[in-house]
Amino acid sequence: MGKIVCFGEILIDLLAQPPATPDTPRAFLQYAGGAPANVAVAAARLGASSHFAGMLGRDMFGDFLAESLAQAGVATDCVVRTDAAKTALAFVALDAAGERSFSFYRPPAADLLFRDEHFVPACFDGTACFHVCSNSLTEPAIAAATYAGMDRARAAGAMVSLDLNLRPALWPADADPTPWLWQALERADLVKLSREELDYLAAPLGEDGEAQVIARLLAARAGWVIITDGAAPLRWHTRHGHGQVPSFKVATVDTTAAGDAFVGGVLVAMSEREGSGQGFAAFCANPQAITDTLRFGAAVGALAVTRKGAFAAMPDRAEVHHLLQQQEQTA
Repeated sequence: MGKIVCFGEILIDLLAQPPATPDTPRAFLQYAGGAPANVAVAAARLGASSHFAGMLGRDMFGDFLAESLAQAGVATDCVVRTDAAKTALAFVALDAAGERSFSFYRPPAADLLFRDEHFVPACFDGTACFHVCSNSLTEPAIAAATYAGMDRARAAGAMVSLDLNLRPALWPADADPTPWLWQALERADLVKLSREELDYLAAPLGEDGEAQVIARLLAARAGWVIITDGAAPLRWHTRHGHGQVPSFKVATVDTTAAGDAFVGGVLVAMSEREGSGQGFAAFCANPQAITDTLRFGAAVGALAVTRKGAFAAMPDRAEVHHLLQQQEQTA
């Protein structure tokens, strides 16, 4: 199994804590986060050769993130440090159901200063999967670096994965993200969308907008499109067919890294079935392999929502197998 490289956003999640008393000031706990960094940690916790590529500030938060990646087993040979900007922050509040809301302090931020020339050859050598999200498309220069990384990875024989992970608050108020999103969507072999993101892309296209979006993706490079919808069944589409896979019912504490945990599980399970790199086309023609992979990813995501944080929430393989066995016994 080749290595998994995740590129782009990395930041500090400052998670709001419930006050001990009504007159206690609100406090925030520091957690390591950022969507592709979360995916890298999820993959590492599951035993994959996982690498993160991106830029960190030379500040206390950048030091904390670099240490957190290393402690989680993620290789940092593709990480660059800079004095030109500070590490990004995201203040996170949770409601009673564990659903989160964000307040971002970005830009300026170190991760947005990564450029094509910052990629080192090791980033693509032996890479089976190169993963990105749209949070590194919010400015033209970092978007160009993201597209270049996707192109470089494909040229090196890797499968390119994209979790759209759309955060409108990160985009300039006068910007239309859609053209930028589609440049990445049409470069990806594997596309993961939430139902809300699919609705966003489909809204301008009329009644059959959803079908048009999926058809456009499959007519481009995508061989596999995954659609998540909270606790609802996972939907999947390939050029060979489509289907659904049930999710897991768990007690939700914090949904911050649910999608990233799911993606990490999918990339690991797919790679173990030789579905990354040159094996991707054959994998997409195998419904059972798709179902098993999605089931594994769903278990990883389900476990992640039962604890707080992002890096800190990622389960190990023994926990995932235990949940899968529990579900099989009660099915």
